[in-house]
Amino acid sequence: MTGDVETDRRNAAVKALCDAIDRLDVAAMTAEVRTLPAADIAATLERHDRRQQAVLYRVLPKDLALQVFESLDASLQRDLVEALQDDAVAALFADLDPDDRVELLDELPATVAHRLLQGLPPDERAMTADILGYPQGSIGRRMSPEFVSVRPGMTTAEAMSRVSRHLADAETVYTLPVADDERVLVGVVSLRELLGAAPETTIGQLMRPVQWAYATDDAETAARRCADLKVLTLPIVDTETRLIGILTVDDALRILESAESEDQARISGVEPLRRPYLTAPVASLVRSRVVWLLVLAIGATLTVQVLEVYEQTLAEAVTLALFVPLLIGTGGNTGNQAATTVTRALALGDVRPSDLFKVLFREFRVGLALGLLLGAVAFVVTSAVYERALGTVIALTLLSVCTMAATVGGAMPLLARAIRADPAVFSNPFITTFVDATGLLIYFLIAKAVLGI
Repeated sequence: MTGDVETDRRNAAVKALCDAIDRLDVAAMTAEVRTLPAADIAATLERHDRRQQAVLYRVLPKDLALQVFESLDASLQRDLVEALQDDAVAALFADLDPDDRVELLDELPATVAHRLLQGLPPDERAMTADILGYPQGSIGRRMSPEFVSVRPGMTTAEAMSRVSRHLADAETVYTLPVADDERVLVGVVSLRELLGAAPETTIGQLMRPVQWAYATDDAETAARRCADLKVLTLPIVDTETRLIGILTVDDALRILESAESEDQARISGVEPLRRPYLTAPVASLVRSRVVWLLVLAIGATLTVQVLEVYEQTLAEAVTLALFVPLLIGTGGNTGNQAATTVTRALALGDVRPSDLFKVLFREFRVGLALGLLLGAVAFVVTSAVYERALGTVIALTLLSVCTMAATVGGAMPLLARAIRADPAVFSNPFITTFVDATGLLIYFLIAKAVLGI
């Protein structure tokens, strides 16, 4: 009951804040933001235009403003930077963690990014420049260089003293990487283990084996490793296994969430917006969809050409035309289901391109089973309404199309990954077009053979 009351209170406060923003009532906004957590303010800010966002942001206390800013997508951070004055932007930019700073810099025009970098203190500028030196899409560009490491020869007391000195500037201290005198990663130790050990115990006695990622590894792959290992921190190393940064679990989850959103968008035949829906301009929504619509429209001409080739067949058995939407729709859906399932399995690391033949055999059997089930139902219904011969045509077509669509749908994401393309791009949009045209060919060939037309 207490939780319900608190939820109702927060919902009422959010509504009051939205009303104040709509009226641009600065006094009311100032009063309401002090009653809400940063996450609620960030979610509210995402629902308004740039001018309203800038006004709301200016009334936030400094500490709360930084929390809200860090909660926003990089595209919205860019909008705020463009709307705020230079002095406010410089202070905000300097307070960001280096990895968050780099993500924002990737969104900004080069001239603005250069000006902000030049305004940083030398040590912060050096850390940011180091991260910027890694390739786009690599985990080195998303790691944090602000961490606390300990050495195997340190005692627990010395390690705790070191942690205490760096509490203010470290990204996290709950998991501590252990590096030798050459900065080579040799293990990891948790703060819990330090607190439970005797002061004279050495780190070498406490540390345990550690998993890591190379700075040049793909960001999504490294984030997935962090999530799979269920660790709070994944150390990042260079080619010589020297410790250069860490990936925290919250940053890993952000990377995975972004990758998931991108895959879902492309599977559905649109480009990812990379920003909240309500803040995206209509032109951006159009651009994200029109390219794929044009591609699919061009691909659909294959279906039209197949229909034109078998125009005479349709003229002799007009009833065949009634089942065209059913057959190509079922085939497309079957292929999309297989492609989505395998794409997800690829993202989770459950399958690899080398598993192509295993996936082909498995999806062939799945498609065959689905085809038998759907074909049996279609045969009974079609034979009862029309004639047995037509029921046989529909049943055999569904059997063939489902088997073909599932097999192709399962193979496409693996082939895409093998040629270093995005599996989501090669999945549903192209499979739908392929299955439509191929399914019609199968349909008319079976119809001609069974009906003798």
